Parts: sequence; C-alpha cells; structure tokens
Amino acid sequence: MGWLAAGDQYEVALIEGRVAARATSGRAAGRQLKSLPKALRDHPEVDRLRRFAEWLDRHAAACVAQTDLWMVSSLPVPTGLLARVWPDEAWQSALRDLAVVGDDPDEVGFLRDATEAGELRVVNLDGETVRLSPATVTLPHPVLLPDLDDLREFAAELGVVQKVEQIHRATWRKPADLADNATTVTEFSGGTYDSRFALAARATSLGYRVTGGYATCRVRDTGAIVEASVWIGEPYWDDEVTTGGLSWQDLDGRTLPLREVGPVAWSEGMRMAAALHAGRRVEEGKDT
Repeated sequence: MGWLAAGDQYEVALIEGRVAARATSGRAAGRQLKSLPKALRDHPEVDRLRRFAEWLDRHAAACVAQTDLWMVSSLPVPTGLLARVWPDEAWQSALRDLAVVGDDPDEVGFLRDATEAGELRVVNLDGETVRLSPATVTLPHPVLLPDLDDLREFAAELGVVQKVEQIHRATWRKPADLADNATTVTEFSGGTYDSRFALAARATSLGYRVTGGYATCRVRDTGAIVEASVWIGEPYWDDEVTTGGLSWQDLDGRTLPLREVGPVAWSEGMRMAAALHAGRRVEEGKDT
C-alpha cells in the first residue's frame, strides 16, 4: 500500500500493521516520522487505515484458524483452492512450510509455493523441490505422520518455521493395553486452581470451549466428529477447583470406551488435558 494524502502537510501509510506518517514539506519532507503527529490522530484517513489494519489482523487469524482446522481434522483440501488463496499474504503465511501429502500417503513434503495452474511445489525428505498436482492434498495431524522424529530433524535442518503448529505439536499415542471398559483418563487430573474462573479462563485462552462444567474440544477423526472433555467444576463455583478426568463423547452424547477413541482425538484430548494441568497452582518446593 502506498502513501495517502492526509491534509496539506502529511501523508500516511500502513507499515508493518501500524499507521505511519511522513511530512510532505519542510526539512523533513519525504522522511517517515518516528510518531504520528497530534494533528493526524483523528484524521479520517488515519482512522480508515486503523480499521483496515484491524481487519487484516482478523483475516490473518481466520486464515490460521481454518488451516489449523484442516490440519487437526486431516481433511482433504482441493489443490486448486490452495492455489487461489496463495497470493494472499495471510493465507501464504498460514500455509507455508506445512507438511502436505498428495496421492502417495508415504510421500511427505513441506509446502513452499502454489502456482495459478494449481501446482504445488514442496521440498521432499530428500531435500529436493518437487511439483505436485493432485486433486486434493491433506495437511496431516502429526500423530498420523510416519517417522515424525525424523521429519522434525529434517525440518530443523531446512529452517522450517510453521505458523500453524503441526510437526512440533505435542502428541500422545494411545496405549495398547487399555481395559475394555475404561472410559476415563486420569493422568492429568488433580491440577489445583484458586478458582473455577481461573481454570475456565485458561481453557478459553488456549482456544478451548467451556460448556457447563467442562472444557471441550471437537475433533474430526476417522470420518466422525468426537468431543473430548475435561471436568473443570460447576459454573459460578468460587472456591478452589481441580482438573478432573478426560473422556470422549460422540455427537449423540455417548461416552466412548477408550479403545474406540481414534488416534487424533486421543492426542488432541490429551493435549488439552495436559495444557490445563500445566497451569495449575504449584506450591513452593513442590511440583504436583
């Protein structure tokens, strides 16, 4: 975006998300000012740029949220759609360097570019840039990626930085020795908070939904939507509370036996429970 006239003496522009000004006359003509002059603070052009900056922030957040949803759900995304949104800097920032999988589930690469013709350019695990043009690609949840440790090591060598947490996302794999009738995980129970409000606030700040006495997250796993939930105490409870057990339900409200919970739903539920437990009150000299 170029410089816009704001009165007879100044021009304004949006630079790195902030409104900047420069003088158009005098000794400082053409130089960007260190701060916005008082005369411009209520100028209509400045107000318009501020509102535009706020919209850009919301748009960038929406792009990250949508990309995160595709990744967590491992949903197939049309390659043509990625090509259409790629020129948008916010979309490009959210998508760049994500691990993608095309027609061959064993061939993983880091997304580096998308052309108007619907072709993706990715860096494969041999360090080569290759072109892919499948009808759809997936941005796999890391628990589904083979050789995740090797992929993380290779990403470090490439200097990969992901806007959406994918390959360095904390993951948990479901144990194979679960009891047939088990429905609750208690590994992260017992984390004490001074109030239910504080625990609920941590849950919402982490992006989880608070419904009734539970913090919840919904995940699409193996074609079905599953909701993981952690007990956080009755609403309006003023005294200290502790994190409760973790369980999973289907959309009909049926509590799933742990053996029926899919790998992504398991990992994301455990990630939520661990994050809530991590914010607990820790007494001096203790780590419980």
